[in-house]
Amino acid sequence: VLHNGIGSNDVSAISPDHATSVEPLLAERIEVLRGPATLLYGSGAIGGVVNVIDNRIPSGSFDKLIGAALEQRFDSTSDETSTTMKVEGSKDRLAYHFDGFYRHRNNLDIGGQGIDTAKVAITDPSLEVVDNPRGFLNNSGAEAISGSAGLSWIGDDGFAGVSINNLNNNYGIAPDGTGEENVRIAMRQNKYDFKSELNDPFKFAKSIKTRLGYTDYEHTEVVNGEPGAFFTNQSYEGRIELNHQDIGPLRGAVGFQAQASDFNAIEKLTGDSIVPRSDITSFGVFGVESFDSGPVTYQLGTRVEQTDIRPDGMQGFSYTPVSASVSALWKLDDRNNLNLAVTRSSRAPNVQELLSDGYHDATRSFERGSQSLKEETSYNLDLGYRFKTDWLRAEFDLFHNWASDYIYQRRTGEFVDEDGNACTEDCKPVVLSSQQDAIFKGYEAKLIMPMMENHYGLLELTLFSDYTRGQFVNGGDVPRMPPLRYGLQLDYNQDKLSSYLRLTRADDQPHAGDFETSTAGYFLLNAGINYQLKAYRDSKLTVFAKGNNLLNENIRNATSYLRNFAPEAGRGAEVGFRLSY
Repeated sequence: VLHNGIGSNDVSAISPDHATSVEPLLAERIEVLRGPATLLYGSGAIGGVVNVIDNRIPSGSFDKLIGAALEQRFDSTSDETSTTMKVEGSKDRLAYHFDGFYRHRNNLDIGGQGIDTAKVAITDPSLEVVDNPRGFLNNSGAEAISGSAGLSWIGDDGFAGVSINNLNNNYGIAPDGTGEENVRIAMRQNKYDFKSELNDPFKFAKSIKTRLGYTDYEHTEVVNGEPGAFFTNQSYEGRIELNHQDIGPLRGAVGFQAQASDFNAIEKLTGDSIVPRSDITSFGVFGVESFDSGPVTYQLGTRVEQTDIRPDGMQGFSYTPVSASVSALWKLDDRNNLNLAVTRSSRAPNVQELLSDGYHDATRSFERGSQSLKEETSYNLDLGYRFKTDWLRAEFDLFHNWASDYIYQRRTGEFVDEDGNACTEDCKPVVLSSQQDAIFKGYEAKLIMPMMENHYGLLELTLFSDYTRGQFVNGGDVPRMPPLRYGLQLDYNQDKLSSYLRLTRADDQPHAGDFETSTAGYFLLNAGINYQLKAYRDSKLTVFAKGNNLLNENIRNATSYLRNFAPEAGRGAEVGFRLSY
């Protein structure tokens, strides 16, 4: 997940209990990139890239000196209240932006008991569960506050701007039921960013885009009021992208990206290392080109990176991932499109996968890295079909990925104490970074059919399904894979009213992997309605309401490390309004 084209540079990617610092409530739009376009931003993205874009650094002038938006919402499942606000505008050559949010929630309502004791007895047999309330999840409350400010100079040929952001987030981790430990995470992050774009800077360039960012991130895992694991990451990242003038039929962009990080993870009270302090540098060059040939649009991309990890007191690691992709979009006629993509994606192992060696409070596991890990390389084949008429719209996507040296965390079946020694009681499961060849295959499908379209409004029916299967070449299942899902959605729109009713069925997931547990299937029923009211002059007021998990199912996410301790939210209602000026 990227934020305005560069990494969020938190530590959400290296552990399941670490929250992301990207706030979707403030997003202007969210891009999902697949095929060669993913290589503009990174390598090794087998499933694609999600880029969350906000207007923190304005890229153009606004139509007024002061514009503002306010959103307030309440969610009954945790008595959550959240307030989001932004103010932005421009005068002459200057444009500004301010935003912020505050969120507070209590314990989460759930559709049953929090801990699946039968499954926990398999994965963690020494654990004695004595506290397992029904209907709510202990220690799941949270409080977060964030503020940002941005300023840009807008010229005739482009813009340049800076921004600053501060985020504080304190949230709880689902307890293990022993009544002995209560773990919360206190997170703090400061970000400083620069962004610019210059149009037609010289003869062979359409534009030059630059991004520079510095992130100062830290979080402490607080156990029963005492500081435990302490993660820090100070990171610099920058990129420059040149969109060149067309070269014959070729149109595209080339660029350079660099990142330098100082990462560390220790036990705060004792100073014992969980992950050695490491200097991490990464440099990459990339290019993406496209051209048309009759009814077919071709796109080609490549990216080469050099990644070096230099831990204190140890020999360093060096990797050179090379990725490439080619795709073709064939417009058969006005109704039918066919697309095909072939991709080679490669990524270096991250520092935790290599060097972890310590007890992690929030996941209640002893994590061990592997210094023998090699680059992970995947060869991906994607085939898609689009059909569009007045009476039906259809989307079908098939994929088959061959992953060489796929990196994953696996349970070994071994149990140790918090110091990593053999034990007979109060033991913790060992999780080891491992590597195997694997095959992933699956599909995504969607059919959209208008059921009614007249002066009463538009009623559409959507049928959808998706499936992913992961297996190791030498036998066995890739752990933490999603199950088969399918369902339907009804959408009704009339003038200023929009509404939906969505039913999703998820099958059982029996292919859990070694020393993992299966998850049960479920039905998820959601509904929502939005209505835009008349407002004063050019202001707009929208009210909305949502009903989530209306069947009050006790849903356990098959992809979650903590699924046996923390189910999804139970039945609840969400109401709120958005006011913009």
